[in-house]
Amino acid sequence: MTELEGDDAPLKDRVERWLAREMPIIQMHGGTSAVREADPETGEVVVELGGGCRGCSISDVTTGNIEAELLKWPEIDAVTVRVPDAREELGGPDQPESIMGIDRTEGGRGDWGSSNPGEDHF
Repeated sequence: MTELEGDDAPLKDRVERWLAREMPIIQMHGGTSAVREADPETGEVVVELGGGCRGCSISDVTTGNIEAELLKWPEIDAVTVRVPDAREELGGPDQPESIMGIDRTEGGRGDWGSSNPGEDHF
């Protein structure tokens, strides 16, 4: 039993403190973590990673470590760690329009309707 498990603070707060103390690699690599749900009645915890974790090639290792360690806590029965796909922030690969000034079309030329703009184009 860790000192955080015996603490009288709400489960969410204890998990947040544990993440900050035991998983400093998240912040060191520009990532963020947030406990979205921590239900002491069901034992379910949901953690979301963002920032530098989004699209990181080793985020699956981080999520696995978080899940394995939190499941050792007697009051936690289920852990879900979500890491949004890097493309979700921009609306995914199928979204044609620009988002926040980012031109998502090939070559940054804008959407002319085709890759051949026609003979009247300079």
